[in-house]
Amino acid sequence: MDLRPLTVRYFAGARAAAGRSEEAVAAGRSLDDLTAELAQRHGDRLAAVLRVASFLVDGVTCHDRQAPLPGGATIDVLPPFAGG
Repeated sequence: MDLRPLTVRYFAGARAAAGRSEEAVAAGRSLDDLTAELAQRHGDRLAAVLRVASFLVDGVTCHDRQAPLPGGATIDVLPPFAGG
C-alpha cells in the first residue's frame, strides 16, 4: 500500500472555510473518511461546503467515495461555483 501523504487543495469557498489553500494529510483512507476528518478538523463551515462540493482525484472526478485514495494523490475540493 502506497502511504505517501495526500495533498488536499481547496478552491473558492472551500479555501475560505478551511482557512488555507492546501494541506497534506495521511494516506490510507477513502474520500468519505477524508472528508469526515477534514470537517472535524476545520469545523462546521467547511463541513457544509464539503457536503455540496465535487472532488477531483489527480484531476479525475471521484465517483466512488468508498474506494481507497491512492497514496501521493492530489484531492481538489471544488464547491459549487456561481456564474457561467
